[in-house]
Amino acid sequence: MELGRVIDNLKDVLSYELGNKRVYDKDVAQALGISKESLSHLKKRNSVPYEAIVYFCAKRSLSINWILFDQVPKSLEEKTEKFARIKYFKELHTSAGGGAWNDEEGFEYMYIDYEGLNTLSHLKEEYLHAINVIGDSMEPTLRDKEIVVCDVTCKEIIDGNIYIINTPNSGLLIKRLTCRDEKLSIMSDNPQYLDEVVNICHENIHVLGRVLGTLAEA
Repeated sequence: MELGRVIDNLKDVLSYELGNKRVYDKDVAQALGISKESLSHLKKRNSVPYEAIVYFCAKRSLSINWILFDQVPKSLEEKTEKFARIKYFKELHTSAGGGAWNDEEGFEYMYIDYEGLNTLSHLKEEYLHAINVIGDSMEPTLRDKEIVVCDVTCKEIIDGNIYIINTPNSGLLIKRLTCRDEKLSIMSDNPQYLDEVVNICHENIHVLGRVLGTLAEA
């Protein structure tokens, strides 16, 4: 990466701010919060002051890719629009003792190509959450360390579908459910695990969402 070209891009921005007036290296140095001498030394070493440029761009809501790589913002927007941003609860696990699901904290954002996401759902991205699978109770359907995407708007139990549920004794679970006459069957796809039948009216069990599919290994 050539610092001289980066400085030229910075000058273009500053020139626009100043009404298309000519901009000098000293103006760039001042905008970056460094001395003219420091900028001169950086140019000799072709050393890019990344942190200063990050703040320069953040202050002006500019794409740093434009400054560093001459990528025009519109092309970046088009690329970005190809991706959906969904909440990924990386530290939570759908296993015994998995803990509570708090929709307001404990997550990071995961970016997924819309083309791949559309094979799972046509819902708005804010209605989709991702979480890790831990254990083999749902094999071969869902494997250990896979990431599943669920629809958090679907709380009604459709017999035979897989859901993420929050249970008082076992924390978060990912299980296949059926409901008959207030009896909830909590089933594993792995035949080595026994099914559990509970009275849904008496047990404090909350359906958090219906599993739509898997993404990749965590």
